Amino acid sequence: MSSLPRADRRDPRLSFVTVADVPRLEPAAGNPPTGQPEPAAPSDAVAQASAAVLSGRAVLSGRAESTAQAARVWRRIRTLVTDRNERRREVCEALDLSFIRVKALLALQAGALTLGELAAALSIDRPYTTLTVHELERRGLAERTVHPDDRRSKLVELTASGRTAARLADDMLNRPPAALVVLDAADLATLDRITAYLADEDPEAPA
Repeated sequence: MSSLPRADRRDPRLSFVTVADVPRLEPAAGNPPTGQPEPAAPSDAVAQASAAVLSGRAVLSGRAESTAQAARVWRRIRTLVTDRNERRREVCEALDLSFIRVKALLALQAGALTLGELAAALSIDRPYTTLTVHELERRGLAERTVHPDDRRSKLVELTASGRTAARLADDMLNRPPAALVVLDAADLATLDRITAYLADEDPEAPA
């Protein structure tokens, strides 16, 4: 029996292999290391969806900015017209009439109207229209005549005094503020075109 210790009793032809002795395998160029899968490239559908989301956000942002800008423009127009250049009180005081009667004068400038047509033009009911016409008649500004095609109907038309009062009201209401008159010609032309579009009017129509 050998006298060698048990741990040393081995075949001298065998040798132990350690981790350091194992050759390391390097991954091929362009391939991920073993155990680490390569991330999948985004599909065309995902890329298109992402682009659509970003485009939608841009559209919403643009609409919000456009709405805010329109609100600023409208606020300035209201300030210019109703706060700084309100002419209705001035006209009513000059003619000693309520504004609905002033509107009736302006509506009758183009020619005679029936009570129904005048009511529609003023957006008021027939009884109130009758009262309005009665007051204009009392002041000598309007008169009722028989309709030439229907004797059961009456036409309302302005007298000479009524036409004079209507022209005065029209001139006062349409007198432009000084800030508008002194605008540069090009700016005024642009504003003329824009306001004609907003009012659905022909920009070339005479004032």
